[in-house]
Amino acid sequence: MLLCGLLVGTHAYAANTGYHVTNRFQLDGEGGWDYLTVDSEAGRLYISRSTHVMVVDLETGKPAGDIPDTPGVHGIALAPELNRGFTSNGRADTSTIFDLKTLKVIGQVKTGANPDAIVYDPFSGLVFTFNGRSQDTTLFNAATGEVVKTLALGGKPEFAAADGKGKVYVNIEDTSEVAEIDSQKLLVTKRFSLKPGEEPTGMAIDQERHRVFSGCHNKRMTVLDVESGKVAAMVPIGERVDGNGFDRELGPAFSSNGDGTLTVVRESSPGKFDVAETVTTQTGARTMAIDPKTHNIYLPTAELAPTTDPKSRPKIVEGSFVVLVVGR
Repeated sequence: MLLCGLLVGTHAYAANTGYHVTNRFQLDGEGGWDYLTVDSEAGRLYISRSTHVMVVDLETGKPAGDIPDTPGVHGIALAPELNRGFTSNGRADTSTIFDLKTLKVIGQVKTGANPDAIVYDPFSGLVFTFNGRSQDTTLFNAATGEVVKTLALGGKPEFAAADGKGKVYVNIEDTSEVAEIDSQKLLVTKRFSLKPGEEPTGMAIDQERHRVFSGCHNKRMTVLDVESGKVAAMVPIGERVDGNGFDRELGPAFSSNGDGTLTVVRESSPGKFDVAETVTTQTGARTMAIDPKTHNIYLPTAELAPTTDPKSRPKIVEGSFVVLVVGR
Protein backbone atom coordinates (compact mmCIF):
# COMPACT_ATOMS: atom_id res chain seq x y z
CA MET A 1 0.00 0.00 0.00
CA LEU A 2 1.27 3.48 -0.84
CA LEU A 3 0.67 6.49 1.37
CA CYS A 4 1.68 9.83 -0.15
CA GLY A 5 4.36 8.02 -2.14
CA LEU A 6 5.79 6.23 0.91
CA LEU A 7 5.91 2.49 1.25
CA VAL A 8 3.99 1.23 4.27
CA GLY A 9 4.73 -2.32 5.35
CA THR A 10 1.67 -4.48 5.91
CA HIS A 11 3.15 -7.96 6.21
CA ALA A 12 3.47 -9.75 9.54
CA TYR A 13 6.10 -12.40 10.22
CA ALA A 14 5.23 -13.41 13.78
CA ALA A 15 6.94 -16.78 13.46
CA ASN A 16 10.24 -15.22 12.43
CA THR A 17 11.05 -13.12 15.48
CA GLY A 18 9.72 -14.83 18.60
CA TYR A 19 9.68 -11.76 20.86
CA HIS A 20 7.51 -12.25 23.93
CA VAL A 21 7.26 -11.27 27.57
CA THR A 22 9.86 -13.40 29.35
CA ASN A 23 9.78 -11.87 32.83
CA ARG A 24 8.09 -9.28 35.03
CA PHE A 25 9.86 -7.19 37.66
CA GLN A 26 7.27 -6.47 40.37
CA LEU A 27 8.61 -3.19 41.75
CA ASP A 28 5.71 -1.29 43.33
CA GLY A 29 6.90 1.99 44.89
CA GLU A 30 5.47 5.47 44.58
CA GLY A 31 5.21 7.71 41.54
CA GLY A 32 4.21 7.46 37.92
CA TRP A 33 6.77 6.73 35.23
CA ASP A 34 8.20 8.10 32.01
CA TYR A 35 11.54 7.33 30.35
CA LEU A 36 13.95 4.63 31.45
CA THR A 37 17.61 3.95 30.64
CA VAL A 38 19.77 0.81 30.68
CA ASP A 39 23.35 0.73 31.93
CA SER A 40 24.30 -2.65 30.49
CA GLU A 41 27.87 -2.60 31.83
CA ALA A 42 26.71 -2.04 35.41
CA GLY A 43 23.64 -4.23 34.99
CA ARG A 44 21.30 -1.44 36.10
CA LEU A 45 18.01 -0.01 34.92
CA TYR A 46 17.13 3.61 35.73
CA ILE A 47 13.40 4.41 35.85
CA SER A 48 11.91 7.87 36.32
CA ARG A 49 9.20 7.83 39.04
CA SER A 50 7.78 11.39 39.17
CA THR A 51 9.87 12.69 42.09
CA HIS A 52 12.75 10.24 42.18
CA VAL A 53 14.66 7.76 40.03
CA MET A 54 14.36 4.08 40.86
CA VAL A 55 17.47 2.00 40.17
CA VAL A 56 16.92 -1.71 39.48
CA ASP A 57 19.39 -4.60 39.39
CA LEU A 58 18.83 -6.29 36.02
CA GLU A 59 20.01 -9.68 37.27
CA THR A 60 17.62 -9.89 40.22
CA GLY A 61 14.87 -7.55 39.07
CA LYS A 62 14.96 -5.90 42.50
CA PRO A 63 15.51 -2.27 43.53
CA ALA A 64 19.22 -1.49 43.93
CA GLY A 65 19.08 2.17 44.89
CA ASP A 66 17.29 5.46 44.48
CA ILE A 67 18.06 9.03 43.40
CA PRO A 68 15.77 11.34 45.39
CA ASP A 69 14.54 14.90 44.87
CA THR A 70 14.09 14.96 41.08
CA PRO A 71 10.70 16.75 40.82
CA GLY A 72 8.84 15.88 37.64
CA VAL A 73 11.69 13.74 36.35
CA HIS A 74 11.32 12.60 32.74
CA GLY A 75 14.59 11.21 31.43
CA ILE A 76 17.96 9.84 32.49
CA ALA A 77 21.19 10.10 30.48
CA LEU A 78 24.49 8.38 31.29
CA ALA A 79 28.15 9.27 30.70
CA PRO A 80 30.01 6.12 31.86
CA GLU A 81 33.46 7.48 30.98
CA LEU A 82 32.83 10.35 33.40
CA ASN A 83 31.08 8.17 36.00
CA ARG A 84 28.14 10.55 35.82
CA GLY A 85 24.42 10.38 35.22
CA PHE A 86 21.95 13.17 34.53
CA THR A 87 18.21 13.60 34.99
CA SER A 88 15.74 16.08 33.50
CA ASN A 89 13.50 17.44 36.26
CA GLY A 90 10.41 18.86 34.58
CA ARG A 91 8.86 20.61 37.57
CA ALA A 92 12.09 22.07 38.92
CA ASP A 93 13.56 23.24 35.59
CA THR A 94 16.83 21.56 36.50
CA SER A 95 19.07 18.64 35.69
CA THR A 96 20.45 16.56 38.55
CA ILE A 97 24.02 15.24 38.18
CA PHE A 98 24.75 12.03 40.08
CA ASP A 99 27.59 9.55 40.61
CA LEU A 100 27.00 6.30 38.68
CA LYS A 101 28.74 4.12 41.28
CA THR A 102 27.34 5.56 44.52
CA LEU A 103 24.18 7.21 43.10
CA LYS A 104 24.95 10.24 45.25
CA VAL A 105 23.93 13.64 43.90
CA ILE A 106 26.87 15.76 42.69
CA GLY A 107 25.02 18.93 41.73
CA GLN A 108 22.19 20.67 39.87
CA VAL A 109 22.13 22.54 36.57
CA LYS A 110 19.52 25.18 35.74
CA THR A 111 17.76 24.43 32.45
CA GLY A 112 14.94 25.88 30.39
CA ALA A 113 11.30 25.43 31.36
CA ASN A 114 10.01 21.86 31.80
CA PRO A 115 12.97 19.76 30.59
CA ASP A 116 11.70 16.49 29.14
CA ALA A 117 14.09 14.36 27.06
CA ILE A 118 17.79 14.39 27.93
CA VAL A 119 20.74 13.14 25.86
CA TYR A 120 24.47 12.86 26.48
CA ASP A 121 26.56 13.40 23.34
CA PRO A 122 30.00 11.79 23.84
CA PHE A 123 31.35 13.42 20.67
CA SER A 124 31.12 16.92 22.17
CA GLY A 125 31.00 16.01 25.86
CA LEU A 126 27.73 17.95 26.19
CA VAL A 127 24.42 17.10 27.80
CA PHE A 128 21.27 18.34 26.04
CA THR A 129 18.00 18.86 27.92
CA PHE A 130 15.00 19.40 25.67
CA ASN A 131 12.66 21.83 27.36
CA GLY A 132 8.99 21.47 26.47
CA ARG A 133 7.55 24.69 27.83
CA SER A 134 10.31 27.05 26.69
CA GLN A 135 10.66 25.11 23.40
CA ASP A 136 14.44 25.10 23.48
CA THR A 137 17.42 22.97 24.45
CA THR A 138 19.93 23.66 27.21
CA LEU A 139 23.48 22.50 26.47
CA PHE A 140 25.86 21.98 29.37
CA ASN A 141 29.31 20.51 29.87
CA ALA A 142 28.95 16.98 31.25
CA ALA A 143 32.22 17.18 33.19
CA THR A 144 31.73 20.59 34.80
CA GLY A 145 27.98 21.23 34.73
CA GLU A 146 28.59 24.61 33.09
CA VAL A 147 25.80 25.76 30.76
CA VAL A 148 27.29 26.40 27.32
CA LYS A 149 24.30 27.59 25.31
CA THR A 150 20.52 27.60 24.94
CA LEU A 151 19.11 26.98 21.45
CA ALA A 152 15.56 27.80 20.35
CA LEU A 153 13.89 24.89 18.60
CA GLY A 154 10.81 26.53 17.07
CA GLY A 155 8.40 24.04 18.58
CA LYS A 156 7.82 21.55 21.39
CA PRO A 157 10.66 19.02 21.64
CA GLU A 158 10.09 15.39 22.47
CA PHE A 159 12.59 12.54 22.50
CA ALA A 160 16.08 12.90 21.00
CA ALA A 161 19.12 10.83 19.99
CA ALA A 162 22.80 11.43 19.21
CA ASP A 163 24.56 9.89 16.22
CA GLY A 164 27.97 9.75 17.94
CA LYS A 165 29.53 11.89 15.20
CA GLY A 166 28.50 15.37 16.27
CA LYS A 167 24.83 15.47 15.37
CA VAL A 168 21.87 15.33 17.76
CA TYR A 169 18.35 14.78 16.46
CA VAL A 170 15.12 15.73 18.25
CA ASN A 171 11.45 15.25 17.42
CA ILE A 172 9.48 18.52 17.28
CA GLU A 173 6.02 17.31 18.19
CA ASP A 174 3.78 20.23 17.24
CA THR A 175 5.39 20.83 13.82
CA SER A 176 5.85 17.13 12.93
CA GLU A 177 9.54 17.63 12.25
CA VAL A 178 12.97 16.39 13.28
CA ALA A 179 15.53 19.09 14.06
CA GLU A 180 19.25 18.42 13.58
CA ILE A 181 21.70 20.07 15.97
CA ASP A 182 25.41 20.33 15.26
CA SER A 183 27.08 19.75 18.64
CA GLN A 184 30.31 21.41 17.49
CA LYS A 185 28.85 24.52 15.87
CA LEU A 186 26.12 24.65 18.57
CA LEU A 187 23.48 25.42 15.97
CA VAL A 188 20.25 23.94 14.62
CA THR A 189 21.49 23.14 11.13
CA LYS A 190 18.56 21.31 9.48
CA ARG A 191 14.86 20.60 9.88
CA PHE A 192 13.19 17.55 8.31
CA SER A 193 9.45 17.17 7.81
CA LEU A 194 7.99 13.82 8.91
CA LYS A 195 4.60 14.36 7.26
CA PRO A 196 2.34 12.51 6.77
CA GLY A 197 3.62 11.35 10.17
CA GLU A 198 2.03 13.51 12.87
CA GLU A 199 3.09 14.51 16.39
CA PRO A 200 6.29 12.45 16.75
CA THR A 201 7.26 11.44 20.29
CA GLY A 202 9.58 8.44 20.73
CA MET A 203 12.85 8.28 18.78
CA ALA A 204 15.59 5.77 18.03
CA ILE A 205 18.60 5.99 15.75
CA ASP A 206 20.55 3.66 13.48
CA GLN A 207 23.90 5.43 13.61
CA GLU A 208 25.57 3.33 10.92
CA ARG A 209 22.85 3.77 8.29
CA HIS A 210 21.97 7.36 9.21
CA ARG A 211 18.33 6.61 9.95
CA VAL A 212 16.06 8.08 12.59
CA PHE A 213 12.95 6.18 13.68
CA SER A 214 10.14 8.33 15.10
CA GLY A 215 6.91 7.09 16.66
CA CYS A 216 4.02 9.31 15.57
CA HIS A 217 0.61 9.72 17.19
CA ASN A 218 -1.24 8.88 13.98
CA LYS A 219 -0.07 5.29 14.46
CA ARG A 220 2.92 5.42 12.15
CA MET A 221 6.64 4.93 12.60
CA THR A 222 8.61 7.10 10.20
CA VAL A 223 12.03 6.07 8.94
CA LEU A 224 13.95 9.26 8.19
CA ASP A 225 17.11 9.11 6.06
CA VAL A 226 19.03 12.08 7.45
CA GLU A 227 21.49 12.04 4.55
CA SER A 228 18.81 12.54 1.90
CA GLY A 229 16.51 14.44 4.24
CA LYS A 230 13.56 12.29 3.17
CA VAL A 231 11.19 9.96 4.97
CA ALA A 232 12.20 6.68 3.38
CA ALA A 233 9.35 4.61 4.78
CA MET A 234 6.36 4.58 7.11
CA VAL A 235 5.18 1.55 9.05
CA PRO A 236 1.90 1.08 10.97
CA ILE A 237 2.23 0.82 14.76
CA GLY A 238 -0.11 0.71 17.75
CA GLU A 239 -1.82 3.56 19.54
CA ARG A 240 -0.36 5.99 22.10
CA VAL A 241 3.31 5.45 21.24
CA ASP A 242 5.79 7.18 23.53
CA GLY A 243 8.99 5.19 23.04
CA ASN A 244 11.10 3.77 20.24
CA GLY A 245 14.18 1.60 20.17
CA PHE A 246 16.70 0.14 17.75
CA ASP A 247 18.78 -2.98 18.27
CA ARG A 248 22.06 -2.18 16.57
CA GLU A 249 23.32 -5.77 16.51
CA LEU A 250 20.12 -7.66 15.62
CA GLY A 251 18.57 -5.01 13.37
CA PRO A 252 14.91 -4.50 14.34
CA ALA A 253 13.36 -1.22 15.43
CA PHE A 254 10.63 -1.12 18.06
CA SER A 255 7.65 1.01 19.00
CA SER A 256 6.21 0.75 22.53
CA ASN A 257 2.54 1.60 22.46
CA GLY A 258 0.25 2.50 25.33
CA ASP A 259 -2.48 0.26 23.91
CA GLY A 260 -0.53 -2.74 25.22
CA THR A 261 1.52 -3.68 22.18
CA LEU A 262 5.14 -3.60 21.09
CA THR A 263 5.59 -3.23 17.32
CA VAL A 264 8.68 -4.99 15.90
CA VAL A 265 9.84 -3.54 12.57
CA ARG A 266 12.42 -5.07 10.25
CA GLU A 267 14.01 -4.04 6.98
CA SER A 268 12.75 -6.89 4.78
CA SER A 269 14.69 -5.71 1.72
CA PRO A 270 16.87 -2.64 1.10
CA GLY A 271 14.80 0.41 1.97
CA LYS A 272 11.62 -1.60 2.62
CA PHE A 273 10.37 -1.89 6.20
CA ASP A 274 7.64 -4.21 7.46
CA VAL A 275 5.93 -5.10 10.71
CA ALA A 276 7.63 -8.35 11.65
CA GLU A 277 5.57 -8.92 14.79
CA THR A 278 3.15 -7.25 17.18
CA VAL A 279 3.89 -8.38 20.72
CA THR A 280 1.19 -8.23 23.39
CA THR A 281 2.52 -6.38 26.44
CA GLN A 282 0.22 -4.54 28.88
CA THR A 283 -1.90 -1.42 28.66
CA GLY A 284 0.15 1.63 29.56
CA ALA A 285 3.52 0.15 28.52
CA ARG A 286 4.29 3.14 26.33
CA THR A 287 8.01 3.73 27.01
CA MET A 288 10.94 1.38 26.57
CA ALA A 289 14.68 0.79 26.78
CA ILE A 290 16.89 -1.87 25.18
CA ASP A 291 19.87 -3.60 26.76
CA PRO A 292 22.39 -3.80 23.86
CA LYS A 293 24.21 -6.65 25.58
CA THR A 294 21.30 -9.04 26.24
CA HIS A 295 18.90 -7.54 23.67
CA ASN A 296 16.16 -7.54 26.30
CA ILE A 297 13.55 -4.79 26.10
CA TYR A 298 12.17 -3.20 29.27
CA LEU A 299 8.71 -1.62 29.47
CA PRO A 300 7.27 -0.07 32.66
CA THR A 301 3.54 0.06 33.36
CA ALA A 302 0.95 -0.24 36.09
CA GLU A 303 -2.75 -0.76 36.60
CA LEU A 304 -4.79 2.43 36.81
CA ALA A 305 -7.81 2.92 39.03
CA PRO A 306 -11.04 3.87 37.19
CA THR A 307 -12.11 7.51 37.36
CA THR A 308 -15.34 9.29 36.46
CA ASP A 309 -13.62 12.65 35.96
CA PRO A 310 -12.20 12.87 32.43
CA LYS A 311 -10.01 15.82 33.46
CA SER A 312 -8.28 14.01 36.32
CA ARG A 313 -5.33 11.70 35.89
CA PRO A 314 -6.13 8.13 36.98
CA LYS A 315 -4.28 6.96 40.08
CA ILE A 316 -1.98 3.96 40.05
CA VAL A 317 -3.38 0.91 41.80
CA GLU A 318 -1.20 0.32 44.82
CA GLY A 319 1.33 -2.48 44.35
CA SER A 320 0.76 -2.79 40.60
CA PHE A 321 3.87 -1.09 39.14
CA VAL A 322 5.90 -3.53 37.03
CA VAL A 323 8.60 -3.62 34.38
CA LEU A 324 7.92 -6.14 31.62
CA VAL A 325 10.94 -7.87 30.11
CA VAL A 326 10.55 -8.76 26.42
CA GLY A 327 13.07 -11.08 24.80
CA ARG A 328 13.31 -13.99 22.41
